[in-house]
Amino acid sequence: MSDVVKIENIQHGYNKQTVLKDVNLAIPEGGLFGLLGPSGSGKTTLVKIIMGLLTPDSGRIKIAGDEMPSFKLMQKIGYMAQSDALYNELTARENMQFFATLYRIPKGEQTERIAEAAKIVNLSDVLDDTLETFSGGMKRRMSLAIALVHHPQLLILDEPTVGIDPVLRASIWEELRKVQQAGTTIIITTHVMDEAEKCDSLALLRDGYLIAHGSPDDLKAKSGTETLEAAFLYFGGAGHAHSGHR
Repeated sequence: MSDVVKIENIQHGYNKQTVLKDVNLAIPEGGLFGLLGPSGSGKTTLVKIIMGLLTPDSGRIKIAGDEMPSFKLMQKIGYMAQSDALYNELTARENMQFFATLYRIPKGEQTERIAEAAKIVNLSDVLDDTLETFSGGMKRRMSLAIALVHHPQLLILDEPTVGIDPVLRASIWEELRKVQQAGTTIIITTHVMDEAEKCDSLALLRDGYLIAHGSPDDLKAKSGTETLEAAFLYFGGAGHAHSGHR
């Protein structure tokens, strides 16, 4: 299995404060990869750099062998940000048509793609309602549908289930597995341990450092702990912080 994303020596800071410190990581093709860490650990910044939305201070990112940022590659990436970038006065269908056009999906294919993505997130019945009538959870699902509409090769989801009820969260995870089985590589950021357990492999971030990575079972075995939470504390604890333990 080849690596679809290669992160090499990424450093980045805002206003003299470094938020990512020499991050190196390879993300395998076809996997469901989790970036786990508390708020402020650098997850969103790293995701934006992978996406090509931010240029790092140093280091480089390659996706499928091509260096980011690349406009051609951005067409092959689906991205769901933490905050929903949606047009409330438009209907769900109009929102999706807008993004489908941005992703250059031919007009003739748009109807089918929109129906398919809406079905995945269980919004088929409300496609012609304006987003003003949507709850927060419905808007999160809408953002996910938009990220899926162009059949991306790489799907990047930044805290996708924040503010979503447990039943819906379970169904979204079910759908993500289906998307993954169809061949899409998924990168997800989370600070929720039970979601991290569902990932094939994880990178643990703390204070801008990559403190460990591996499958959930690997991380528990390496740290001699029973839970991911305990493993995270072990790798990020005194004596282990920033020492590059993998």
